[in-house]
Amino acid sequence: MSTKHFLILGSSGMLGRAWRELLSRRNIPFTHGDSDRFDITSPAQIAAALHASGATHVINCAAWTDVDGAETNEAGATRINGEAVRVLADACANSGAMLVHYSTDYVFDGNAHAPYRTDQRRDPLNAYGRSKAVGEEMLEASRAKWLCLRTSWLYAPWGKNFLRTIASAALTKPQLKVVNDQRGRPTSAEHLAKGTLAMIDRGARGMHHLTDGGECTWFEFAQEIVEVLRDPGAAGSVATVLPCTSDEFPRPAKRPAYSVLDLAKTEALIGTMPNWKGNVRDTVRRREV
Repeated sequence: MSTKHFLILGSSGMLGRAWRELLSRRNIPFTHGDSDRFDITSPAQIAAALHASGATHVINCAAWTDVDGAETNEAGATRINGEAVRVLADACANSGAMLVHYSTDYVFDGNAHAPYRTDQRRDPLNAYGRSKAVGEEMLEASRAKWLCLRTSWLYAPWGKNFLRTIASAALTKPQLKVVNDQRGRPTSAEHLAKGTLAMIDRGARGMHHLTDGGECTWFEFAQEIVEVLRDPGAAGSVATVLPCTSDEFPRPAKRPAYSVLDLAKTEALIGTMPNWKGNVRDTVRRREV
């Protein structure tokens, strides 16, 4: 019988669902809180939830994820991605629970030419990245036991994400243009939850990176998704994917050109990360439509 009890915050989201399904399969007890009804910035609500659940681990899957929306409401993004982390860390320090938090490749500037190490200087390009950097700073200054996992380009068979958007568009449009000048690492939400649990079991603490293995551009990511959909007997039924530049599709928030995260520290602890192509192909086949 597991001696751990998990409190999952943001349980209705893409990563929260991956956690719920993982813990259910492994018969590990957990309590979950939907961020639509649960205010993670409220010290009273957090303290009450920790007391009621008796949680040994708090998994914070709640986040402001609207990258472009953060440009016009940075205060709102920082409240959820930054200030709430201080509230969670204080509550965990008081209860003795461990806080597991997720951050992003967007805390870096994108000017590197080699994977970003966990100890490299933060220098975010946009409001979303700045809001997540505040969350990291809150953790580092806290009294809590914590594990922070930076990740990138999250996808799952469910929820709003690049993989499902491309798969849907590829079956309804003849041609798709996808940027080919931003490079990073895709991450299966299911792999992220499973890898995080493995790290907890190994006693991981502090800052780590966790993604799928390998790297690609968004264009190459889209190509792989479309390739799975392509039926050899139905030529022309799936869109052609064409590369383009970020300048051709300007967005309110600037994206880093290179945001590959170094996995060496994590792989030394739990083993080599599975290549993104295998995870993507499996997810495309199981995606909810």
